[in-house]
Amino acid sequence: MSLAVLVIDMQEGMADRIREGRPTATSDAPDRIAALLSWARAAGVPVIHVLHDDPHPESPFRKGQPGGAPMPCAVPQADEAVFWKQGSSAFHGTGLDAHLKAQRITKLAVAGAVAAFCVTSTVRQGSDLGYDVLLPQDALLGFDLPAHDGGRLDAQTVFRVTLSLLGADFATLTTVDALAAQAA
Repeated sequence: MSLAVLVIDMQEGMADRIREGRPTATSDAPDRIAALLSWARAAGVPVIHVLHDDPHPESPFRKGQPGGAPMPCAVPQADEAVFWKQGSSAFHGTGLDAHLKAQRITKLAVAGAVAAFCVTSTVRQGSDLGYDVLLPQDALLGFDLPAHDGGRLDAQTVFRVTLSLLGADFATLTTVDALAAQAA
């Protein structure tokens, strides 16, 4: 089974949310993502980046705009594949599935942002496509969320529910350190 690390939406628009004080369940996620990428690169594990290019002009997540640039913890290296998406899943309309198949990658360690949104969509679709998905939970950004019936759901609750759902049927939950130790 061939492993790749897939980093989703680690863009300056996310860093802006953190700098503005948006509650997060995982304030050290950027550091953990940097550690994951450092390990993967040293171990020769392919790293693939998927960035969000929102079609709405007012969105900070646009290709060529400051908010669309990669965060320092996840800047792609010259030999790493980069895909741009306009939807939630990294697979939708990007050519990612064809790229993975061409590289004979069957196992994905998914990291990035946001756990309850694009990461969830990608993990579920990846699982449905037959990939063995690993989810290093310390390398995921998780934010609070407006509740459907008013108020807000705190970041820790959203993150806990998200990981519980994904771990129940779509991915194997792990950590950056455990992933590196297991793959060694």
